[in-house]
Amino acid sequence: MSEPQLCVTDLHVAYGPIKALRGVTLHANEGETIAVLGANGSGKTTLLRAITNMLARQQGTVRINGAETAGVAAHQLIRQGLLHVPEGRGTIGRLTVRENLRLAYDLRPTDHSFEEALERVFARFPRMGERIAQRAGNLSGGEQQMLTLARAIVNRPRLLLVDEPSLGLSPVMVDEAFAVLREFRASGMTILIVEQNAHKTLRFADRAYILRQGQIVTSGSGADLLHDATMLSHYLGSG
Repeated sequence: MSEPQLCVTDLHVAYGPIKALRGVTLHANEGETIAVLGANGSGKTTLLRAITNMLARQQGTVRINGAETAGVAAHQLIRQGLLHVPEGRGTIGRLTVRENLRLAYDLRPTDHSFEEALERVFARFPRMGERIAQRAGNLSGGEQQMLTLARAIVNRPRLLLVDEPSLGLSPVMVDEAFAVLREFRASGMTILIVEQNAHKTLRFADRAYILRQGQIVTSGSGADLLHDATMLSHYLGSG
């Protein structure tokens, strides 16, 4: 059996004396959608930032496509097929929509031209075509999320890390964000998603891990965890 596309083993991360992650171990096979759920402060965002080497590890390993990533710069991981969509959109507000997408393309050029990549973006998000010359910082929250997800259309990553894609969005835009993620999954992309909307995410994910105070406390299929009312109430604070 081949090694998982993402393999995190015994990961420890601290902010000074505060231990944010304490021995986290998880994996994602190629083409899987994996959810990481937990209450605020459980370590979800820290986990994604540690996987992408935006935070230093105290201990543990992260392997992507079989290769240890220690010491690999974040931009080099992008070139290797990893894309991190951070909490709070992650666009550059002073740049236009076109400039944001151009930056994404230049970080990981594909065998298609940038103009062809733009056409794919506009086919999925016509609003981006209308806003192409507008600064990202002047977009609505929903439009900024469109732009953020459009980076994955341009980059065509093999592994996508998404942090709170529904944060601050209207119910209609939340549905739109998950529709786009389903399209990415159908294309064969591996997705690791961190989300507060437990019910929607468990319906979307193949498997899920529950974080509590920096540790994995349970895991299982999305369907099984969705129907575990005790787990949802105890660890996530939802019924």
